[in-house]
Amino acid sequence: MMNKLPVVFLWHMHQPEYRDPRDGVYQQPWTYLHALKDYVDMAAHLERWPEARAVVNFVPILLEQLEDYATQIARYRESGKSEGLRDAVLKSLADPGALVGEERSRALFALQRANRERMIDRFPTFDRLIDVAEALSATDAPGRYADDAFLGDLSTWYHLAWCGETLRQTHPLIASLEEQGGNFSAESRQALVELIGETIAGLFERYRTLAERGQVELSMTPYAHPIVPLLQDLRAGTESEPAAPQPEATDYPGGEDRALWHIEHGREVFRRLLRVEPAGCWPSEGAISDPTCRLLAQAGFDWMASGQQVLRNSLNHARQELHCQHRSYERPDQSIRLFFRDDGLSDRIGFDYQNWHADDAVGDLVHHLVSIADTCKHLEVDAPIVPIILDGENAWEHYPDNGFWLLDGLYKRLSDHPRLQMTTFSEYLSGQPSAVTLRALVAGSWVYGNLATWVGEAAKNRAWDRLVEAREAYLSAEEKGFWDDETARRNARQLAVCEGSDWFWWFDDDSPADAVRDFDRLFRLQLARLYELIEETPPEALDMPVCEPVPDDGREKTGGTMRRGQA
Repeated sequence: MMNKLPVVFLWHMHQPEYRDPRDGVYQQPWTYLHALKDYVDMAAHLERWPEARAVVNFVPILLEQLEDYATQIARYRESGKSEGLRDAVLKSLADPGALVGEERSRALFALQRANRERMIDRFPTFDRLIDVAEALSATDAPGRYADDAFLGDLSTWYHLAWCGETLRQTHPLIASLEEQGGNFSAESRQALVELIGETIAGLFERYRTLAERGQVELSMTPYAHPIVPLLQDLRAGTESEPAAPQPEATDYPGGEDRALWHIEHGREVFRRLLRVEPAGCWPSEGAISDPTCRLLAQAGFDWMASGQQVLRNSLNHARQELHCQHRSYERPDQSIRLFFRDDGLSDRIGFDYQNWHADDAVGDLVHHLVSIADTCKHLEVDAPIVPIILDGENAWEHYPDNGFWLLDGLYKRLSDHPRLQMTTFSEYLSGQPSAVTLRALVAGSWVYGNLATWVGEAAKNRAWDRLVEAREAYLSAEEKGFWDDETARRNARQLAVCEGSDWFWWFDDDSPADAVRDFDRLFRLQLARLYELIEETPPEALDMPVCEPVPDDGREKTGGTMRRGQA
């Protein structure tokens, strides 16, 4: 390894809690759809190239939902009854006739949500069905005009389009259904539901096996994906954005304890489902601060990672100069090692290569890595490393064939490259490499190096104020001492869901109106349920939107599921 430049790919897998806290019905289908398309493909690419190495990071609340979907579908398979399926999109495939009223209309809208160029236009029959669905959606009661046969065919094609490319290439059922084209029988649709269930249920063992043979390092994020620096210090965002408006609340009560709860409970879930003790942590959104660094070190993690701009801000703050930033780092008197993503290379995969020929994209990335290797050798850099860190699920729908050719070509080239070595953070650290001591650590995240994505704008600040109010009510109820252990665990988990980062991510003018509306409603629903669980009346403020969506009037909006590391 000493003669090759270590390169670490960290793929981050994350979906927030989508279940209605009252009845467990999924409000969005993205967890199981990304499992079917992306989590399966990412495992298969590594299985195809045994010399490839990567870190795969899972959020525990995502793992719980995957387990729940696998359980739902297993029960459906045993009973043949769709009543137990708590996702309208999945139910539209199993039994479209079971959807009635508004649920039917919502399913019709949901079955149109896919990348038009890469996932709809690719299949002419699906494209025609979408045209009809769009025409029906323009009516006053679209669900009423979509009969069961149409809805069943539309849902079948929707799920076929969401199948991962490695699944499409290997499973005969998918090829058979695509060739048939339409008029799908209940038995065919049921078989596809069962394939989805088998695929999801098999993911845990596939990633465990990859970890056991050393190809994958499995790492985690705190349980419900909270922005830990803001739990610890609600004013942490001012370290990089001192003039940004702040919430009315000045702190998050008991935030340090809550951050530790997310770490400890997340680790319990992670160990139960993946049977691995995680050595590393990708903090939610790579958001770190000095208190966060200390907390993760005390929790026993060997390494953590963040964004390149956080490193630059920290070096600038301390007036600390480096000739090469491709190193590992540490803070004085702390055992945990810090890694910072190469924003340029990570964003090339996330955004730029989707419109390149795969061979050219692979060649370009390898060229940049070899150039870094040359620079490190010329500067005699001790123990260099290049971390490439990005979303492991949302980029691929913008690529032809779900990114198959890019990932296949990349793993093939890097598996036996004479100058580059695919590795993991723990494998790198096993060689006891030297580290650069950071004299300062400025709070920030992988997005622009600050925390402005989650605090500092009116709607985001308002959301924090609603959350702080709920937290204060929670503490008051807890002090009464009437909770048994089961009630305390239930309430703590519901609070954790409310503390997740995703609500704040979408609360701005640059996010699509539908997404703002959906996440605003679900955030207020989760908070209201928390009040109900602690036997308090939800405040009237939760009847009003936290963030009013700006209409999608044709202007380009920069918000969405992915963002670049640099502004």
